[in-house]
Amino acid sequence: MKLNLAKISKNSKIAFESKIDSIKKKRVLENFSKLLIRNKHKILEENKKDIKFARKKKINNNLIKRLEMNEEKFNSIIKSIKEIIRIKDPTNKILERWKRPNGLIIQKVTVPIGVIAVIYESRPNVTSDVASLCFKSGNAVILKGGSEAFNTNKIISDLFRMSLKKCGVDKNYVQFIDSKDRKVVDKLLSDMKGYIDLIIPRGGKSLVKKVDTLSKIPYIGHLEGLCHTFIDKNAKLDMAIKVLENAKLRNTSICGATETVLFHRAIAKKFINPVLKNLQNKGCNIYGDKIVKKLFNGKSTLANNKSWSKEYLSKNISAKVVKNLDEAIRHINHFGTMHTDAIITADKNRANYFLKNIKSSIGIHNSSTQFADGGEFGFGAEVGISTNNLPPRGPVGLGQLVSYKYEVYGKGQIRN
Repeated sequence: MKLNLAKISKNSKIAFESKIDSIKKKRVLENFSKLLIRNKHKILEENKKDIKFARKKKINNNLIKRLEMNEEKFNSIIKSIKEIIRIKDPTNKILERWKRPNGLIIQKVTVPIGVIAVIYESRPNVTSDVASLCFKSGNAVILKGGSEAFNTNKIISDLFRMSLKKCGVDKNYVQFIDSKDRKVVDKLLSDMKGYIDLIIPRGGKSLVKKVDTLSKIPYIGHLEGLCHTFIDKNAKLDMAIKVLENAKLRNTSICGATETVLFHRAIAKKFINPVLKNLQNKGCNIYGDKIVKKLFNGKSTLANNKSWSKEYLSKNISAKVVKNLDEAIRHINHFGTMHTDAIITADKNRANYFLKNIKSSIGIHNSSTQFADGGEFGFGAEVGISTNNLPPRGPVGLGQLVSYKYEVYGKGQIRN
């Protein structure tokens, strides 16, 4: 059967026009959670098909790692849905209300965005997270997952649609593009402007570049997650070792993983060996500047200008010594991607100065850059992280999937 993208998009628009109250939203999500649990075995079986396909296609190990569904990942999906259910409905919320001298009452009220198309790669949890977040925030969603996760994505989206239908809601609130053809994405971006209100790309640099080049529809997202951890002159060594290990190695394949560590020169001699040795002992390769190369007793490769712009997404890290706090900030603002950057320091004033002056959408003090995640922010989950200068910025969760309008109440007033 030939895919009719215009029909899918039109059906989303029609579904969006049927408004749903908070009680029904909760019922749909609770039922979806139960359906997932009931069909866990089938979901895991479909995921095995995807992993087999990915290995046959010799897809990068980082992507296969993201693709793989196990008990832990399945349980985290259920946990995310429960968190989303718990969070208050973000729509129809009065943000501000005031009275004008002429008696007009004006209020600023949150409203859904409309039809959102999400294009993503590998992670099947995105299907569940995005469908749940968009639905709870009153938006219809069109899902276009990667071919490598086709079977897992399809069964999860089918179960959501079953839940919608069972609860008496138009099942086209959530639609999955049942095609592996990459040309579908081009058509989605260039021909569906009349139906789709927002595009959210979740994937690698090539996908985001494609969206940037082809999309006639507004989009939010980030190109790369080139995150930094700066170890300041007032840092505590034990904290620096522990935090950087987590920031780099907890999960190397996520956009919040630290890719460059900066050392203040005042602590370089004392910190470089224990901090970098700890990473190296756990399999991490070190790319250091001349000072790091000179001071580090372990094996390292001399960094070059490209090293500071490298998003490794693997067990590799760039390391550099900077003269002072301002040089660290300049380096981050020049080479960073406005994603997430952290400072390790015991001096709160210096931490505050760092957080106020980096351009990043997320700035962190004395903690891991891997907290750059909607679930960790208490959003239940996220549809992605935005590094745009315009809002929304950072993790895009329920509260960021709404817009607003002004409602004006009068008693017959006319303007002079």
